[in-house]
Amino acid sequence: METKRSASAIIRQPGDGDKRWFFGGGVQTWKAREQDTAGAFLLFEDEMDLGKVTPLHTHPDSDETLYILAGEILLNMDGAEFRVAAGGVAIAPRGVPHAFKVLQEGTRMLCLHTPGGAQAFYFGASRPLGAEDKGDRVVDFDRIRESARANGGIEILAPPPFD
Repeated sequence: METKRSASAIIRQPGDGDKRWFFGGGVQTWKAREQDTAGAFLLFEDEMDLGKVTPLHTHPDSDETLYILAGEILLNMDGAEFRVAAGGVAIAPRGVPHAFKVLQEGTRMLCLHTPGGAQAFYFGASRPLGAEDKGDRVVDFDRIRESARANGGIEILAPPPFD
């Protein structure tokens, strides 16, 4: 993918943005892609399934900020656990191991990567959703591992560290 040398102004209204089913469990609405920001960052809203878990992982080339819009997650950050509820924020600097588990139905968060270097991973681990898409929304960790291997942007360290 070719990235522009300068960013464009972006206006997204509620619900605007490309929607993708992420094979980890949830619908991502892309608010700003790498090519929109000249690679400075990427931003998506993630509406996640209750009980969704992520493997323990790092992002070697970007810092990840999670701002919880609704609901609550249990976050494992570098071996310590924290509950983060609506209005809370967590920042995982590049290279810091982290994982999370969704604790409430209707949990939504904004995910910001700076710089925007993990988009190929997310796109490889998801599929586009149409406006009326009622298609198969299966969690598939093999697809996530394959996208990590093929596209970088994430290093999967271990299974989810939650009981």
